[in-house]
Amino acid sequence: VVSITILALFALNALAQASGVVSGRIADRGGASLPGAEVTIPSLGLRTTTNVQGEYSLGGVPAGTHTVEIRYLGHQPATQSVTVESGQRVALNVAMTSSILAGVTELESVTVTGMAIRDASARALNQQRSADGVSNVISSDSIGKFPDPNIAEALQRVPGLAIERDQGEGRYINIRGAPSAFTAVSIDGVTLASPAPDTRAVDLDVIPSDIVGQIEVSKTLAPAQDADSIAGAVNIVTASPFDTGRFTLRAAGGGSYNEFGSTNDVRGSFLVSDVFGTDERFGALFSAAYSKTDRQVDNVENVWERIDTPEGGEVFGLIETLFKDYDTRRERLATTGALYFNFTDLDRVYLRGSYARFEDDEYRNRLGIIWEDGTLQPGATDSSATFAQPHLNKQFRHRVIRNELTTLTAGAEHDRDRYRLDYNVSLSLAEQSYPNRDELLYRTISGQRPATLTYDFSRNANLPFYSLFETNEHLELGRYAFRENTFREINTEEDELSFAGNLELPATLAGAPTTWKLGVKYRGKEKESDEERWRDRRAASAPTTPLPDLLGNETSTNFNYLLGNKFRPGLAKDYLDGAKPGSAVAATRRIPQSITSDYEVTEDVYAAYGQARMEFGRNDLVFGLRVERTELDGSAPQFNADTGVVTTGRADTSYTEYFPGITLRHAFSDQLIGRAALTRAIARPNFIDVVPRVSASDTDSALPSITLGNPDLNPTLSNNVDLSLEYYFEPLGLLSANVFYKDLKDYEYTITFLGSFDGAPARLSQAQNAPDGEAYGLELNWSQKFEQLPGWMSGFGVFANYTWTDAEMKLGREVAGRSRFPLQGQSENTYNLALSYEMGGYSARLSYTRRSDYIDELNADDADLDLYWEGREQLDFTTSYRFRRNFEVFAEAKNLTNSAGLRYRGSKQRPEEYEEFGYSIFLGLKYDY
Repeated sequence: VVSITILALFALNALAQASGVVSGRIADRGGASLPGAEVTIPSLGLRTTTNVQGEYSLGGVPAGTHTVEIRYLGHQPATQSVTVESGQRVALNVAMTSSILAGVTELESVTVTGMAIRDASARALNQQRSADGVSNVISSDSIGKFPDPNIAEALQRVPGLAIERDQGEGRYINIRGAPSAFTAVSIDGVTLASPAPDTRAVDLDVIPSDIVGQIEVSKTLAPAQDADSIAGAVNIVTASPFDTGRFTLRAAGGGSYNEFGSTNDVRGSFLVSDVFGTDERFGALFSAAYSKTDRQVDNVENVWERIDTPEGGEVFGLIETLFKDYDTRRERLATTGALYFNFTDLDRVYLRGSYARFEDDEYRNRLGIIWEDGTLQPGATDSSATFAQPHLNKQFRHRVIRNELTTLTAGAEHDRDRYRLDYNVSLSLAEQSYPNRDELLYRTISGQRPATLTYDFSRNANLPFYSLFETNEHLELGRYAFRENTFREINTEEDELSFAGNLELPATLAGAPTTWKLGVKYRGKEKESDEERWRDRRAASAPTTPLPDLLGNETSTNFNYLLGNKFRPGLAKDYLDGAKPGSAVAATRRIPQSITSDYEVTEDVYAAYGQARMEFGRNDLVFGLRVERTELDGSAPQFNADTGVVTTGRADTSYTEYFPGITLRHAFSDQLIGRAALTRAIARPNFIDVVPRVSASDTDSALPSITLGNPDLNPTLSNNVDLSLEYYFEPLGLLSANVFYKDLKDYEYTITFLGSFDGAPARLSQAQNAPDGEAYGLELNWSQKFEQLPGWMSGFGVFANYTWTDAEMKLGREVAGRSRFPLQGQSENTYNLALSYEMGGYSARLSYTRRSDYIDELNADDADLDLYWEGREQLDFTTSYRFRRNFEVFAEAKNLTNSAGLRYRGSKQRPEEYEEFGYSIFLGLKYDY
């Protein structure tokens, strides 16, 4: 508070100064905005940059005549003379000329096509060059050059970013090796609530890339930004009607062929916007996108433990093996809308909103071998074993999961000669629901278990030998009897209401032009998760239709394993729908699972900051302080198994943290930019981890899984050092190197260990704090269009980046002989390489991306049972041809190498999960007016 008061006194001094303002819009010759353009008055050391709409404002300009310079990569520099009077505003709008159109007076269609292609790189590079901090920008045009249907997959191309996948599709992001929850994600500056019950990370597969104007990744934070972004902040910017300043209509659509299942996808999007009214002060925009993906996935999962042998030794052995055959339909629907009204040249009000829905409708046939129900025979090794009389089971599941994200914000901006004021109120809603998660299970009956079954991973660990597929006992349906039906319903909601206001005042500090910025913000979150479970094993609940009649004629194969015939989805679904719990079977509700999985949390964050931006010579210095006060109130039901009484456990906490920050940007030249930043950030604990929960699952297993809450969790704090050097070269190119170091305190990690539950052995999982940790690394980036080459060779381009990271957390104690662990989600190496060719209306791009292995789950008792994801690579190809000015036909080929997904326990000889997805080929048409 004292610091902010001092800053305010400096700001008030600025009000007495007699100066003027130069403001306006920078656009190309077609009227499209040029974001990131540098607008300077070199004689005064004043510098600013244009926003996404190409708008700028230079305050604190002394009275007199001055020369204004505008620079934008890929365009000819522009110089204008302006005369400023005290207390007055001068409008200066500039239309810049592309470097490839210098001297051209009439725009031919081929030339305009080429400009549209190269503008994607120009928009991104100019915004990155002019930014104060270390950042990356991806324009919508750049996203369209890759086959990336959702935001997560679009972000995998950014230096330092890697993605976590679900059934081959990107879902969460890791920036610089940090966990996904260390990254704040927003849409148009509105922080997205998380729909998932177990993390603060946002499921980015919900948002299709077609609705995006651009994506901004901030890897260093200014005091004016929310502090909960240890790894970085991602802001998804939707389109604005003032991006083009004219009527705009865009549409795209097409379909695909998928290798697995020979299925087809469809995808379509459109955007319409216009500016109109007196002096075109009113702008409106609406966009929508829809996609439907039908996929079949092959999947095998194994559960490994150390098991005792009959000889008195110990080996790594299987508890169970599950062969899963998926038929999934994923649908995405998203809309954005925006209304802007500039009721004067200096005052604007706006209303923006977005909605995205992701639905995964999945039918799954599963064959299971329950090794732990059998008896281990002599001769077992770490890779092979024989069991006598293990159980087999055959299961049908129908599951629907739906994620929804909604944002709405209303705000205003007021630009005055001696200050700029903006304020807004926003609402962010997220919901995840499982309308149904219904399962029907058959199991081998007494006397019908296989006499012996053998597995052998020594020849091919990913697709090992199982003797079952030689004896084919699983195909003898008379061995099975109805075991149970189970039902789950889960609903999680998170809402965030925020209010924010920011005041900017031009001034002079130590003789240097300075902009003071003061602001306050309130963020109020509420999250609630409610889960219900039922299980019915009564013989009367079995389907009246015999098992052979429930199965159809479609064969279920998983890789080369023949699982038998699939359940008829209509018959099985009708049975499950009819067997769903009602008042007559209320006793089938599972207690305590339906109670102890629930929780409620409210969290209030009060923030204030003061920030100054000084300009002296070729330097821009941003420094200040942010203060955030957090108050959390959480609760969870607690069930006493002995008495049957349900009580409520509570967890209340509050803390205040300070976030100083200083960033220096130095322009060695117009092309060579260096940056250095010292910042501090926070990652608050996941809500589900900080409430006093004790949730049990797999209670029928010999080793049930128990999740424990930890109300004593502290937030993770990080002190960050960033250094970067970037060289921009004409016509469009960048060569950069960034190094970073993060000193972590109270790092939150989840650890699994053996313990007891209700007096019996159990596998326990709990989030805990590591006292210390660190992450550091190096990013290298090269992108270039070789327009300087002669003739047809000038169409070539390259896009490449590499990131190396190293990280560990220090527990301050010995756990199973270890005091240090790697950070979850941290890959040591991440690569991107794309080769492009663009000439006239033709464009092609071959792209490759890869991340190395990373740890997913820690085992406190045995490092050999840590769970890892194997690094995955993917090769994609896109091509397009623009014709008749407004039309473009395009094709995308994705996952050409059919790269698989693999999780393993400590060693790749112990695969936990192996799945393949196949390639897909998409054909489509775009229209742009």
